[in-house]
Amino acid sequence: MRERQDRPLYAVGDIHGHRDELVAALRETGLVDDAGDWTGQDVDLWFMGDFVDRGPDGIGVIDLVMRLAEQARESAGTVDSVLGNHEVLMLGYHRFGDTSDATGLHSFGLSWLRNGGQESDQAGLTDEHIEWLRTRPAVTRQGEHLLMHADTTGYLDWGATIDEINATVAGQLTGDDLDQWFTVWRTMTARHAFRDNHGQAEAERMLGVLGGEQIVHGHSIIAEWLGVDPKAITGPMPYAGDRVLGIDGGLYDGGPCLVVELPYADPAAS
Repeated sequence: MRERQDRPLYAVGDIHGHRDELVAALRETGLVDDAGDWTGQDVDLWFMGDFVDRGPDGIGVIDLVMRLAEQARESAGTVDSVLGNHEVLMLGYHRFGDTSDATGLHSFGLSWLRNGGQESDQAGLTDEHIEWLRTRPAVTRQGEHLLMHADTTGYLDWGATIDEINATVAGQLTGDDLDQWFTVWRTMTARHAFRDNHGQAEAERMLGVLGGEQIVHGHSIIAEWLGVDPKAITGPMPYAGDRVLGIDGGLYDGGPCLVVELPYADPAAS
């Protein structure tokens, strides 16, 4: 965890299997070349998770990010990701199949199908993919930015520090307790904790515990909140008194693949 932002930092919203659009967005930002290889040099690039489901090539997205992470290590940069709820869903289905939870009403298989699960993602999943995904942090702090997939304060149920949260999630996703896995899935599926009149206070409470000045998240599509066509989205959405930045452009629904430089400077404000 880097406490001070001393080099370029970028964050990427949810990809959901749209590998070609991701490569195009990274190329436009200057972080990969025409062959899709890393050119970011000393840049830190963080993904907000949800590589899979809903789109055609989730495994291709994971392979790309893993390859970029290796290439970045050979330079002075970093490529990494926080864990998304759809990664938990895919891994849960891989491990437990259609086994029901303690209520007898829910299974990862049913949830996976209802949430855009792709057979090709399951078929292409390898032990290397599983290990890499399972060991991604749930939360990270990069400079003054607290990065996490979902816009929920539920992460605080897992600990009072970033290290505690990540250790708890990693431990639960290592075990064979189906209900613990479902708890991780449900917690990371929650959303909109920072939206209402108390949103800024909730964001500041979370930042006060975990550190940082701004929460950056994916998970909740900007266009759905604004009630507009995803194609109308051109950038991320600062809200909750600028203490939160939503960066899910709704790529799988026709919106943009947002690759956002942090701290974010709204061009409309200049």
